[in-house]
Amino acid sequence: MTKVLVLYYSSYGHIEQMADAVAEGARSGGAEVDIRRVKETAPDEVVKAAHFKTDTAHPEIEGPDALAGYDAIVVGAPTRYGRMPSQMAAFWDTTGGLWMKGALIGKVGGAFTSTASQHGGQETTLFSIITNLLHHGMTIVGLDYGFAGLQGVDTVQGGTPYGASTIADGDGSRQPTQIELDGARYQGKRIAQTAAKLKG
Repeated sequence: MTKVLVLYYSSYGHIEQMADAVAEGARSGGAEVDIRRVKETAPDEVVKAAHFKTDTAHPEIEGPDALAGYDAIVVGAPTRYGRMPSQMAAFWDTTGGLWMKGALIGKVGGAFTSTASQHGGQETTLFSIITNLLHHGMTIVGLDYGFAGLQGVDTVQGGTPYGASTIADGDGSRQPTQIELDGARYQGKRIAQTAAKLKG
């Protein structure tokens, strides 16, 4: 069976919800799925002052070597000034040994994100994740236009061809919508299906 890892960092729970949806989609595509989060690197006083969400059902990833055990890796993180946050970047900075061995070459990768506003850097953040995956030799699967939710401008919504996304609003009050979660499910399923074909 194809094995998919959904690896994420979430400050306020929006990306955690999207991670669950990506995993659901990957399972519907026939994959065995694990959800893991990266370590929180912000000081405790910052976490408390900013009211980060610290309760989660998902364990931390054991370390970078765990990545090699999967056929596909889907990475989710919010934006920090148009790029992935330091917590996720710090994890990928530890994967040099995998890169040296070519351990992720030929695996499937994808990305998803969250921003406060519609134009808050969703696409640049996705690319900041995707470039890491490409350097590792991974085949990227985005959120293609087979997902009808990418069309239309009647409502405020996330979603880009580079990966699923949601919009949290400046105070974090807006939660992922059904369309945004469906986009994450669609991408997760496509990633699982693509990984199965490449593995086959």
